[in-house]
Formats: sequence, C-alpha cells, structure tokens
Amino acid sequence: MTVDAEYVLPLRWQDDEGLAELIDYLTGLRELVDITVVDGSDPELFTAHAGALPPGVRHLPVEPRPGRNGKVAGVMTGIHTARHDRVVIADDDVRYDEGALRAVVGMLDAADLVRPQNVFIPAPWHARWDTGRSLLNRALGHDYPGTLAVRRRVVVDAGGYDGDVLFENLELIRTVLAIGGTVIAADHIGVARRPPELRHFLRQRVRQAYDDFAQPARLIAELALLPLVLASLRRPRRIIAGVVAVVALAEVGRRRAGGRLLFPPTAALWAPAWLAERAVCVWFAVGARIRGGVRYSDGRLLRAATPLRILRRRLRR
Repeated sequence: MTVDAEYVLPLRWQDDEGLAELIDYLTGLRELVDITVVDGSDPELFTAHAGALPPGVRHLPVEPRPGRNGKVAGVMTGIHTARHDRVVIADDDVRYDEGALRAVVGMLDAADLVRPQNVFIPAPWHARWDTGRSLLNRALGHDYPGTLAVRRRVVVDAGGYDGDVLFENLELIRTVLAIGGTVIAADHIGVARRPPELRHFLRQRVRQAYDDFAQPARLIAELALLPLVLASLRRPRRIIAGVVAVVALAEVGRRRAGGRLLFPPTAALWAPAWLAERAVCVWFAVGARIRGGVRYSDGRLLRAATPLRILRRRLRR
C-alpha cells in the first residue's frame, strides 16, 4: 500500500558526487510515494539527472519566484505541482525509511505541518559535534530538521513563504502558524540524515550561527557566552561547572520524547564543543550582518526569518 503524499526534493548541485547513492534511495522510495525532484542545477547537470533518475520519479525545473533563496523556489514549485494535499519536503541528504514516512504523513491528519527529528547516520566526528546542537535544541524546545511535512492547501492559501530569508524552514513553520495552522513537533520520530563532507560542514559554521538573528533571545544569550568565558579564565572551576551544566542540559534533550532510542549515550558529551564553536561564530555572524548579510550563493542574505507577529499582520491584510 502506497503513502498518500507527494515527496518533494529540491535539488541544486554543483557536481554529481553523491548521485548514485541518491538514485538508490529514490529507487526504493518510489514504491511508497509519488516523488517530485525540483532541479535547479546547471543545464548540463539537469540533463544528466533527467537521464539518471529512476522511472516514475518526476523531474521538474524550478519555477521563477521572487527571492534569492533558491531552495524556497524549489519547494514552492513542488508544492504548486503536487498531486496530493499531503507533501513531504526533504533536503537531498534526508533518508526516510517506510516507518518514519508513514508516521510523519499520518500525523498530517491532525496537523498542518509536522517537524520530525533528524539523526545523522553514519555519524563521523563532525556529525556528533553537530548533534550537540540538536540535543540542546531539544532540551530548550525543538530541533530544526532538514525535512517537514505540510498540508499543500495551507501553504497555497498563505501565498507561499518568503524566499528572501536564510532560515527557510523556520520561515515556513512560522507562515503556517501565522495563517492559523497547527504545527506538531514529532521529536520521537527519527529520520536519517547523511552527514555533510567535512569541508562543507566547516563552511556552514557562520551561516548556521546567522540563523539566530531570527531568534533574538537566543542570539543575545549566545553573544554573552564568549565574554563570560573570557571573564572566567582565572576561575577554572567556573568553566568546569559550566561544561558540566551544558552536558547535563544536553542529556535532558537526549532523554526527551524517546530520544534515548535515537541518540547514543555519549551524544551529550559533544554539546560543550558545539556551544564553544557557536560562542565564537555568532560574533562572526554579527560582522556579516554589519556587512549586509551572510554570504549565500553569489550574493548575501540579510534576513534570517520574518518575526511571527509580522507574518500574522501580513496575512490578516
């Protein structure tokens, strides 16, 4: 029995290094769900993808859309052309199994947007490092995955979502909330995600820190970390106590909502390393903001995401 949903995969590749593995994944997935690959790659790669994708996988170019974030244009192309009301949006590194796909899609019976939990598989050291971020997010709220499931009609009724922001998943979540939709954080549903190459991981450090401009309270807290550490250098006991507190907080996130089934017992130990990185990179993000925004593609993006109150005001009008 197939899943009554559309699987939308926005794609924009510079090379085809991971194409064979992606094709294997889509070949198995097409037996479960209708798939649309929206491809913003250069013409040569677009043609190569069209010939390599398995039969039954729909391959479309990106519809022109305002905004410099190409992923938003790809997602909206997939939503506009979807053959189902229930749509699963997934980055090219996300790997659903049948159980997770059915669970996430099934939750759309009671919600307009579902946000599951991504888990890095496999988990080299830099993936475990970044897992510290996920655990702290879970402890203080919810993590932000590379996949969401949405009701097509809700996004269309909202007129889509802003394509001129960096943190596009948060923008979509807030847009659904602003139009009065219901959002469920399915923190107990783990969806595999392939870790990035190390060089790509390193390039993402400041860009991910820039996302915090969409969450001012978090931004202020992270900006305060580096001065606090520098002021405590002569009192190492304070630093040790702080490290222990961060590990304990991350462990709270690991134990929330069935997280012990998703993350290994040592996962929380990586949280202080990630937080130390963020304490430095967030200041580089401030510098990028002063220069007009963080680098994205061949330009800069100034806004991380739109405040919820502003989205509500726009949609009321």
